[in-house]
Amino acid sequence: MSKVSSLWLARHIASRYVSVGKRSQLVSFMSAISIFGLALGVTILITVLSVMNGFDREVRENILGIMPHITLSTQENFSLQRWQEVEQMVLQRPDVEAVAPLIEQTGIVSSAGFSKGVLVNGVDAGQEQNISLLNQFMVAGSLADLSRERWGVVIGRTLADNLGVTVGDRLDLFSLAVNVNPLTPLPSYRAFTVVGIFRVGTEELDSDLAVINLAAARALFKLRNPYTGIRVRLQDVLRADQVRLELQSEMPPGFQLSTWTQLFGGIYDNILFSRTIVGLMLWLLVAVAAFNLVVSLIMVVRDKRSDIAILRTMGASPTTIGRIFMLQGFMVGIIGVAIGLVLGVLAALGVGDLARLLESWLGFQLLSADVYPIDFLPSQIKLSDLLGISVGVLLLSVAATIYPARRAAAVHPAEALRTE
Repeated sequence: MSKVSSLWLARHIASRYVSVGKRSQLVSFMSAISIFGLALGVTILITVLSVMNGFDREVRENILGIMPHITLSTQENFSLQRWQEVEQMVLQRPDVEAVAPLIEQTGIVSSAGFSKGVLVNGVDAGQEQNISLLNQFMVAGSLADLSRERWGVVIGRTLADNLGVTVGDRLDLFSLAVNVNPLTPLPSYRAFTVVGIFRVGTEELDSDLAVINLAAARALFKLRNPYTGIRVRLQDVLRADQVRLELQSEMPPGFQLSTWTQLFGGIYDNILFSRTIVGLMLWLLVAVAAFNLVVSLIMVVRDKRSDIAILRTMGASPTTIGRIFMLQGFMVGIIGVAIGLVLGVLAALGVGDLARLLESWLGFQLLSADVYPIDFLPSQIKLSDLLGISVGVLLLSVAATIYPARRAAAVHPAEALRTE
């Protein structure tokens, strides 16, 4: 038997074993079970990894798009010229994308019946768009309105709901500094007009942050400094700690440098760790499906001993017999991967809508912003994940056929026919 005819025969018989047929109900059933197991494993693997990718994207691009990657601050009374020199020094680094001035203080916002401590950021509205993506999360008003309204404030939606205010309403913003007069100490405060409301989906930002312009911040907190810090945006957010160490040695005495990892680093590390552990467990699930393929092929070999014996007597070599079952396992792997890819992509695209549907049915929130960095279920499909999963499952499928194929090739025609 020529090599071409041997390959054609092996492929033809393997395809018959995979397809549904009345004469091979057991074989078809075992193939269907194997395909289902592989497809289910691929679907779950794609869906879960896409959700992990979504969390990673939200933390890196959205939350860290608003939070400064590095913050330089000092208690020293630096002049504006001195601050500008520091800004130019930082901007000379090739890994720095932008810088912006900052006044960061703690204050209290208050309206009728509600008050809350917040972090107050005094910013330059013009430069803020270069350093932060906050304007992309505005649900009402605009960050640019801070330039036109000196006593304007931008707050998160959670804080706005608690205060019972919307764009155009007024609230009181108190400084923790106290005015001392001969009669009694008086708190320093000012009425602000809400010019914008944002929603990021992170509790620390949506309920604890108030943004005003630099001039208002200096007046409210009675500062003589032009500003109290500089925010730095990097090209690669993951290099923040390394860049901080390098900048620390270049900065004048009295500067403190902090990075985003001090606030969100633990959460981000947990996401990466969870992705690794969950990915490993899901690959074990796929390995179980591959083991199921081994068992299925062994049962097929036992069921087709007479067919193997007849093929051997007709001149088929042991290599051809082994190739039949290897091709069968490979076809099962291809079909399982194809079905799993389609279902996995559909599931990954719809997992956010499914989560919202479950929340409406069950009546509670699956992801609370008090616990997680976001309050929704994100998803991001990566081509590298799809290719890696497809190749990995196909390799496992081929590896699963080696032992059953060897057993099939080792069947002796005379012994097989005698036991039938």
